[in-house]
Amino acid sequence: MRSILIYADRSPAMPARLETGLALARACGGHVTVLVDTPVTRFMAMDPMGGSFLAADALQQALDDDDAHAKQIEQQLSGGDVPFEVLRSEAGPVDALARAARLADVVILSRSTGLAGEVALVCRTPVLVTEDTVALPVPIANACVGWDGGDESAHALRSAIPVLQNCGAVHVVTVQEKAGGRPGADALRYLQSYGIRADLHEMQRTGTTEETIAAAVRQVNGQLLVMGAYGHSRMRQYFFGGVTRYFLEQSSAPALLLSH
Repeated sequence: MRSILIYADRSPAMPARLETGLALARACGGHVTVLVDTPVTRFMAMDPMGGSFLAADALQQALDDDDAHAKQIEQQLSGGDVPFEVLRSEAGPVDALARAARLADVVILSRSTGLAGEVALVCRTPVLVTEDTVALPVPIANACVGWDGGDESAHALRSAIPVLQNCGAVHVVTVQEKAGGRPGADALRYLQSYGIRADLHEMQRTGTTEETIAAAVRQVNGQLLVMGAYGHSRMRQYFFGGVTRYFLEQSSAPALLLSH
């Protein structure tokens, strides 16, 4: 993961997100791209007659503020040991990230941005979802892989190899509830082909699938959970919940590496 894209807003979660990206870049010999966006559409409105108008003064102030934010980031990173660039965009956050991620190896977002699920759906780049106040330590001591044998979990596992190769311990977690699919042993063999030794945890479901996975992650003090994003339709998960939605909404959950 050498091409690392970091979303840079002015929220309190930004420092931990940035430090995670820098730590990952140092570990992988990578390059960081920091994206600062000012969505112009937020300053457009429709009048009752069907016309539109632009709040020009408010937009100009937002552009000035975000330009200053981008310059501050440049100054912060210029004396460091990680090569970087700062991008500016006037598109909405999801569109801006999807465009910038086309040649990125990973996108880094904080859980509190509320963007991770949608970004994971619209771009092929894996999304690293960090905790809001604590940077993800790299190399990672304990990483977990949520495995159900489906296409999404397989894609997530392949995407995570550069991170998992440097982990202290890797745990493959399966929940015994789904017929068919590839068993957890196949995930172990795939990891072994990259020289990664992993332990298999075949869990009997207690409560929901997501609760069972969360309990297994806690048992091994997992700092990162690698998982496929939205194995069922987004509409179904919206109404009935699901593993992806659960972990995106749990502030106490570990960092996530999502891939769809």
